[in-house]
Amino acid sequence: MTMDRLTRVPGLLYGGDWNPEQWPEQVWAEDVKLMAEAGVNLVTVGVFSWARIQPDAHGWDFGWLDRLLDLVHRHGVAVDLATATASPPAWLVRAHPELLPVTADGIRLEFGSRQHYCPSSPAYREAAVRLTRALAERYRHHPALALWHIHNEYGDHVQECFCPASAADFRRWLRERHGTVEELNRSWGTAFWSQHYNSFEQIEPPRTAPGPVNPTQLLDWRRFCSDALLALHRAEKAVLDEVSPGVPVTTNFMSMLKALDYWEWSRHEDLVSDDAYPDPADPRAHVNAALNYDLMRSLKGGRPWLLMEQAPSAVSWRPVNVPKPPDLHRLWSLQALARGADGVLHFQWRASVAGAEKFHSAMLPHRGTAARGWQQTVRLGAELRRLGEIAGSRLRGQAAVLLDWDSWWALELDDHPSARMRWLDLLRPWYAALHERGITVDFVPPTVEPEGYPLLLAPNLYLLDTATADRLTRYVRAGGRLVCGPFSGIADRHDHIHPGGHPGPLRELLGIVVDEHWPIPDGTTTTVRLDGIKADGTGPTGTEPDAAGPTGTEPDRTELHAEHWSEWIETEGAETLARYGSGALTGRPAVTRHRYGAGSAWYLSCHLGADVGRVLDLPLAEAGLSAELPGLPPGVEATRRHAADGTDYLFLLNHGPAERRVRLRTPGTALLTGTDLLTGTPTGDALTLAPLGAAVLRIPAAQERA
Repeated sequence: MTMDRLTRVPGLLYGGDWNPEQWPEQVWAEDVKLMAEAGVNLVTVGVFSWARIQPDAHGWDFGWLDRLLDLVHRHGVAVDLATATASPPAWLVRAHPELLPVTADGIRLEFGSRQHYCPSSPAYREAAVRLTRALAERYRHHPALALWHIHNEYGDHVQECFCPASAADFRRWLRERHGTVEELNRSWGTAFWSQHYNSFEQIEPPRTAPGPVNPTQLLDWRRFCSDALLALHRAEKAVLDEVSPGVPVTTNFMSMLKALDYWEWSRHEDLVSDDAYPDPADPRAHVNAALNYDLMRSLKGGRPWLLMEQAPSAVSWRPVNVPKPPDLHRLWSLQALARGADGVLHFQWRASVAGAEKFHSAMLPHRGTAARGWQQTVRLGAELRRLGEIAGSRLRGQAAVLLDWDSWWALELDDHPSARMRWLDLLRPWYAALHERGITVDFVPPTVEPEGYPLLLAPNLYLLDTATADRLTRYVRAGGRLVCGPFSGIADRHDHIHPGGHPGPLRELLGIVVDEHWPIPDGTTTTVRLDGIKADGTGPTGTEPDAAGPTGTEPDRTELHAEHWSEWIETEGAETLARYGSGALTGRPAVTRHRYGAGSAWYLSCHLGADVGRVLDLPLAEAGLSAELPGLPPGVEATRRHAADGTDYLFLLNHGPAERRVRLRTPGTALLTGTDLLTGTPTGDALTLAPLGAAVLRIPAAQERA
């Protein structure tokens, strides 16, 4: 298996969660025959089977699982075998009630759902490791085994616990991080409010308190909680690596999840997998899905990833659970492939008849093979077989977005100038603007040099250390373009304010200083005038708002609207590209650009929401970035995957309700001749996409790219 193949299973992976313990064994035979009809080649088994595999503390029941794995293997279906540790059985909970999680208010949560455990519980960890070892030793050589699946959706229901075991584990973690209590006092700023500690034993988790809790304690708590869950995952993975080497290991992520630092988690994954549930009732859901998929692809440096779960139609856990219209499930499945996935799995294979998810859609619905959903299951399986050759190909973003979980956690702590500054609310308009313009994005962590990208976006860097600032400075000096959003460069890794004025260690690079933050009240906006600059971002340094453009023509004057946030800034070498047009900051700089070395650093001092694209057009033009396929109609998404042999695969996805005509030749570019793998037909100068339609074009290696 090459590094760019997810498992030993050839082609693209297709299937979903199968929970046969919910059914009589006579149903299993029907299931595997239908899987063959649908083209299923991988099923996830055992996710919630702990009580069936280990019915009590002293016994094991592997007979049913033996028969199950033998059955699927005979029918040519591979298995993603779960360790079943996401739902401890009742006998374990009653023997060790202390493993149940405790809330910040001191309430111990009860058995009867799932993920009912304290991440720091020794009893839970020992039992989970024992179960994992038993499974690995029994099935490591089974011919059906293609992938190990640890736990399920870490952090979905339980992200933290405040019990005594968690408190002890938190203190251990703090000793490792800070070394001495004196260093902890310095890092936490405990001189404030007389919070000084004489020993680590005096420290407790940040339970509910009379007033605001120390923000650095809260930040360290977020770090600890991510690490505590990761420690559980790593304990199980260590067993699998020891007992079952050579079989890849994953755990299913949950898209852009705040609770877990996926940069750190992905270091301990053999492959990245994700659970994605866009809302069919949201006409913009595909944009947020693309954002999440770009993150999944980026976590392993562009290697293919696996869509572990999606809903064939409706889910069961929203207030209103809207089904997917015809063709939407197909389109969204192809979108995952378009953004680097090498497999499309689902929750789940057969619809449940009992339990909390009995109204969740399935590949095989309650109505069985007569259902509309079954027909789409069969159709998608056939199409994925036709697309099998794309497995292992990659795509790379044209621009990069800097994502730092520490900064995300710190940004959203309490007692800031505005509670409206939320990371996803800042990120999504920036990403949507690039998506609308056909620019593919990679995410990068703050710990690496952002080399090779002509444009780097940082919608917010509230928490920023000098090492990251130095990397950004080197990037711009070498010719990169950095676009930095508001409320950035504020605090160091301990959430202490940088001295000397905001944006701290970015002040020289950005060529500005923030005199005062100026939040905008809810329900109001502030106008921003993008003046004195041409649409391509060119213009003389120092051009005044009312001056003519560089050729003597009238400059563009675009009025934008800022919401939630603005700043009183003063330039220190940067040129002003936009000024506030209303309110107390009227006439003051709002958007700046600083030429620095061979590159440039841009600063947006306000939250422009959906208007941010009008500003981002300027650095995009300066960086020479344009759409993967120019001239796309509205609502059409295009990405291009590249194979090692030079073959390209161009995905064209129509997310709109109307038919769209896509030109494959634009002025000054070569004709993109190829074959649509979905239909087997060669392309001409253009093609037509039906509403919610798609095409996947194989473009030969020798053809010049547009």
